[in-house]
Amino acid sequence: MPLIEGNVTLCMGPAQLAVGPGESPAPDDLEAAIVDFIDGARRTLDVAVQELESEPIARALIAARARGVTVRVVLEEDYLHVGGQAIADPWMPGGRNEANRTVHAALLRGGLHVRSDYNGAIFHQKFIVRDLDGDRAALLTGSTNFTPTGTHANLNHLVVIGGKRVAGEYAAEFEEIWDGTFGVARMRHDPAPRELTVSGVPVKILFAPDHAPEMEIMKQMAKARTRIDFAIFTFARSSGIDDMMLMVHRAGVALTGIFDRGQGNQGWSASRILAAAGSGTNRPRVFLADRGAGLGKLHHKLMVIDGRVVIGGSFNYTDPANRLNDENIVILGDLDETDPAKVAVHQRVAGYALSEIDRMIAVHGSPVTG
Repeated sequence: MPLIEGNVTLCMGPAQLAVGPGESPAPDDLEAAIVDFIDGARRTLDVAVQELESEPIARALIAARARGVTVRVVLEEDYLHVGGQAIADPWMPGGRNEANRTVHAALLRGGLHVRSDYNGAIFHQKFIVRDLDGDRAALLTGSTNFTPTGTHANLNHLVVIGGKRVAGEYAAEFEEIWDGTFGVARMRHDPAPRELTVSGVPVKILFAPDHAPEMEIMKQMAKARTRIDFAIFTFARSSGIDDMMLMVHRAGVALTGIFDRGQGNQGWSASRILAAAGSGTNRPRVFLADRGAGLGKLHHKLMVIDGRVVIGGSFNYTDPANRLNDENIVILGDLDETDPAKVAVHQRVAGYALSEIDRMIAVHGSPVTG
């Protein structure tokens, strides 16, 4: 079951992933959560996602349009291309990304407004804004692409926040995207990130490249006093975040994290420099997620600080993500809060994410040696 704290919901998945005897799966059905969110729309849906291949999600969007909802969709253009050599007969179905093109055509036939990006880097967003001007206004974001793999095989998360204030922040970003101002080609700049509170949970939202989320993540990490836990798909050496991790570790902060095996085994990955830090029992605990038993990728972009703050969204810990890609991060919680009742709310939200990181390490993790 998802963690629900008033108007803030946190989902970890995929629940369908096969596990071994005595092992627990991730708790939530991510595809169902996205479909349910879409089904709740009465007026508008603005969808910004790197890849849309899931037929149930596409059908939910088409059904929304059929009941009178205005639906706008922006997709990463690369996933609509055949790639490499053109196929012999372009009039026949086939070639790389054919499932994406099939969904794309269905959306157009269903009367949806669909555009692809013009970002020379990566349009990496994963969010939906629902009914901004209605009483069902809400935002859905996270690490999950809207694909069968993303929702059923890869380890991912979703954040759903109700209300107009957070939805409005993402709606403004969507309007920029819809107008064609992508990545470093933006012709205007976002205002400074605002700090909002929803159901007692502090919420801070940043968009790349304008807000340079890497710096905000490093600022949050600098406040850590006891521990930093993370699950990250792509985490590059010298991203800045790895240097901050080493710094806070030297100050006595415990580090525990799990990488996707395919990305974490690369020479540019931060996995081994983190694993080699310190000595003896003072070393960080660093793991790679073993693929198998139905697991595709560990695709999270997830950090928990001191068991009180969650950082999620679409942002991988790399320089291109910070400077070139279209990305977002959402920060839940506040390490400066001292009121015990408010701290307890932050801990409940962060504890849900932390328990999933612990589960992934226990079920899928193999230790990295420095």
